[in-house]
Amino acid sequence: MYKLDHEGIYLGRIWSAQDEGPCIVTIRDWHLFDITCAEAPTVRDILERPDAAQYVKSAPGKDLGPVEVFAAIGERAPNRLLAPCDLQAIKACGVTFASSMVERVIEEQAAGDAQRANAVRAKVGAAIGDSLKTIKAGSPEAEKVKKALQQEGLWSQYLEVGIGPDAEVFSKAQTLSSVGAGADVGIHPMSSWNNPEPEIVLAVASDGRIQGATLGNDVNLRDVEGRSALLLSKAKDNNASCAIGPFIRLFDDTFSLDDVRNAEVDLLVEGEDDFVLRGHSSMKEISRDPEELVSQVISRHHQYPDGFMLFLGTLFAPTEDRDEPGQGFTHKIGDKVTISTEKLGALTNIVRLSTECPEWTFGISHLMRNLSARNLI
Repeated sequence: MYKLDHEGIYLGRIWSAQDEGPCIVTIRDWHLFDITCAEAPTVRDILERPDAAQYVKSAPGKDLGPVEVFAAIGERAPNRLLAPCDLQAIKACGVTFASSMVERVIEEQAAGDAQRANAVRAKVGAAIGDSLKTIKAGSPEAEKVKKALQQEGLWSQYLEVGIGPDAEVFSKAQTLSSVGAGADVGIHPMSSWNNPEPEIVLAVASDGRIQGATLGNDVNLRDVEGRSALLLSKAKDNNASCAIGPFIRLFDDTFSLDDVRNAEVDLLVEGEDDFVLRGHSSMKEISRDPEELVSQVISRHHQYPDGFMLFLGTLFAPTEDRDEPGQGFTHKIGDKVTISTEKLGALTNIVRLSTECPEWTFGISHLMRNLSARNLI
């Protein structure tokens, strides 16, 4: 069962076997209510409203039963939780925390080889240490550090986006391809060094208003991206490689962007081999404010008429050995990954190969036809 704050206003989606398509839901008295209607047939339509939270709170709905019933079922159940977004673009910011930034440099220096990572980690750590944590990205002090690292031969494209003026922003997944809580998440079969990335994800309207937040797993193939930054899309965007959920918590009097800024995000990986890994990200350590990251995504240079979901990056970069000494952490098939934080609940998924996860077959055209057949558009 999700440990959700009872005061929150939550927005999500489920797959309805009866409707052969998605329904929009909210939580009332720990029951799910279907609030899908012609006035707002998509999550996108709700997030465009200036009164999104109040609308969801008061919208007429059909009681679907206790939340825990949906929380207990998995990917292949006829009625199941979906990612809480629909028509939004799925964007992500990378290298927004100093510790994970250093790990990206290590990936690059090690050329994606996990066995070389420890030696590179020692070299880079000796040169950089924790000094980057106090540097404001894009500041004159950051420019001085950049020049010093260039002289040492340690400058990297990851440091450029970590402390330079421009944030890394990339497309994480295709619209409607993200999976929800309880679903399998996919690792590309080519990868032998990979990990979860526990993150907070913002729900942003087409005019740049941040309407709420949820949790996400930006599944990462460290060996693939480490070989070349030009492989970023191949490393990031695969079948079931993006998990978002369980629900978007809308901003209201009980939850605001300051709660996101102060959030503590926990990670738990439980393997079928009895391996347990715990991780933690404190949003207080992010190097760029969430509003700044949003402003670098949407402005006059780029518009998103259906809004977007924005992964804010992670502090978590696991180095603990799982099998052989010096090889660090990598996923194994069957790992149970739980990402949680106090005011957003928990997102739990099971790791599979992307080739073994259910294929993504329900795209935008399918959604439009389904809504039309239900007289919702």
